[in-house]
Parts: sequence; C-alpha cells; structure tokens
Amino acid sequence: MAGIKEVASRAGLSVATVSRALSGKSNVSAASRRLAQEAARELGFVPSYHASSLASGRNHNIGLVVPNVQRWYFSSVLEGVSETLLDAGYDLTLYNVGEQPGRRSSILNDFLLRKRLDAVIAVALVLGEDEIGQLLAVHRPIVGIGGALPGASTIRIDDEGLAALATRHLIGLGHTRIAHITGDAELNRDFKLPQLRQKGFTGAMAAAGLTVRAEWQATADFTIQGAYAAGRRLLGSTAERPTAVFAASDEMAVGIMLAARDFGLQVPRDLSVVGIDGHELAETFGLTTISQDPRGQGKLAAATALALLGGTGRDSDDGPAAGATATVQDQEYPTEFVIRNSTAVPPEMAPPELSRLRP
Repeated sequence: MAGIKEVASRAGLSVATVSRALSGKSNVSAASRRLAQEAARELGFVPSYHASSLASGRNHNIGLVVPNVQRWYFSSVLEGVSETLLDAGYDLTLYNVGEQPGRRSSILNDFLLRKRLDAVIAVALVLGEDEIGQLLAVHRPIVGIGGALPGASTIRIDDEGLAALATRHLIGLGHTRIAHITGDAELNRDFKLPQLRQKGFTGAMAAAGLTVRAEWQATADFTIQGAYAAGRRLLGSTAERPTAVFAASDEMAVGIMLAARDFGLQVPRDLSVVGIDGHELAETFGLTTISQDPRGQGKLAAATALALLGGTGRDSDDGPAAGATATVQDQEYPTEFVIRNSTAVPPEMAPPELSRLRP
C-alpha cells in the first residue's frame, strides 16, 4: 500500500502539507487540499486516524452539547455544525442533555477531560468559570452559542435589542395596545433568553410612553401548542383585546395566529403578529420576523472551534502548526428583519376604502 510520501510525490506537495490536508486541518489552501485528496484516491491511500491521534494528541472529534435536539433551533444548529465538521474531516459527537443537569457534568468532567474530544460546542448552556477553566487547562477549547462565556469564544445575537426592534415596528405602525408572549421559567434557566426579549419589549413600550398591561402578558414554552393555549386565554379572557402581539419566538407567534383564527380574528386585519427566529414556518404563515439563522450560527461555531484547534492560516500551505490557536472572541451574529404580511396598521387606522371591504 502506498504511503504518505508517495502521495506527496504524486501531488507535488510536501509531506507536512499532505498530512494537514488529509487530516482536515484548516491551514491548507483549497487547491492543495484537492491535489492531496486526488493523489490519495489515485494511490488508494487511506490515512490512519489512530496513528494521527497518537502523534498529535487529537481525536478529530468535536462534541456538541444541546438542551433538546428535538427543538427546531437546536436541530438547525446541529445541521450547520455537522456540515462544517464533515467538510473538515472531523467527527461529531452529539450530547443531548435534556432535563438532566448531571448529564452535562458527566460530559464536561468525563469525556472531555479524558480527551475523547478535541473541543466542545455548547448551545444555550451557561458554564461556570471552573468548568471553562478545567477545559482550557487541558487545552480543550470551548465555543458557546447563545450568550457570553468568560474565557471562551462565543456566538450570540442581541436578544434585548432585537426584541425592542420588533416592538418598535408595531409601534411605528400605530399600535398602542400591544401584548407580549414570553417563555416560562424553565427557559430562563441559562442565558435567560425570554427575560432578555421581554426586557427589550418593555423598554420599547416605555420609550414610546405606552403602558404594559399585565393581562396582556402571556407565558408559554416556546412551542406552537403551548402558545396556542396561551393565546386562547389571552384573546378570550379580556374585555378589550390587543391589536398586536410580539411573540418571543416564531413558533409561539404561529400559535398566537392559530388562536386568533379560533376567535374569528384575521391577521393582520384584526391582529398584527411579529416574532423572532426565522423559523421555516415563518414564510408559510407570512410572519414578520427577525431571522437569526441558527444553521449559520452552527457553521460559524464549528469554524471557530476548528480555528482554535488548528490556527487561522486557511490559505497558506505553511501556516501555523497544529498546536497554534486563534484568538478567543465574542461574536455577535448578524440578523435580518423580514417584513411579511402578518403586520399592518391597527383596525382604527385602516384607510376607509379598506374598512368598507371588511365583512
């Protein structure tokens, strides 16, 4: 069987470059990677990852820790992470911690510290300074998605600012009777995402001189079903209905829209609805939303983890050595405000010609 020297000779590259290219290192140009892969395929060369891991101390395996892989956001992040790691020649190990905090402790203190993984990507999980410290002490970088983690690279969005933006959109249309549906206590356990989005809502309302009415505040579990039930209570139990709803997630926004239909309310004629997420159902329901692209966040997290492991010289055949690391950074992921037909001016401000068309 051909060895790596023969592959290097066939490709016209150094042995070191071929080794980096075939092991998925980032500091190899696309052209060199292609030449190395073609030469290896022609010669029937299969790299020994076991030997590589013994020599480098790497397993070519990155762990992804999520609270609930069944949720749309987490499964979308998983898609992005998986795609990027596959292209780089890395394996992915998924840890779905669910409602058992002990599982997270086992992952951090057992699998990682026993060096089964090269790095970890934690999604919507707050890690203590001691947990982060012990990972960094054994040179296992960590990337967090969802909020700042001291000493670790993180990827997040401005939840409070985006919630304020969504609320100001409704206010700008002329709405003054605006309700809000937020997440329950369980969802506030780590990065307190519902709390941040609620803060953005109340801040925008206060800045506009509008009252946040207690009876127009609903709580659900970020699912369509949960928000549908909460929406029925919200829209059916008050003497005066709101003319608009800001939902802390797209799935809850869809639940509110379905509840409104039960009461004969049309969106946006009778009720405007806006969400946050960029869920795949948003386009189907014509939902105005702020897209945060979780799949893209996953791709960026994986690329960040690879950079921390292998350096930043993506286009250089003589880039940093395998042990070099990129700079730890806190990255705010870009978002997009997508306006569709679920939001409009309130009923009392509709032009007369539209009012005449209403049944």
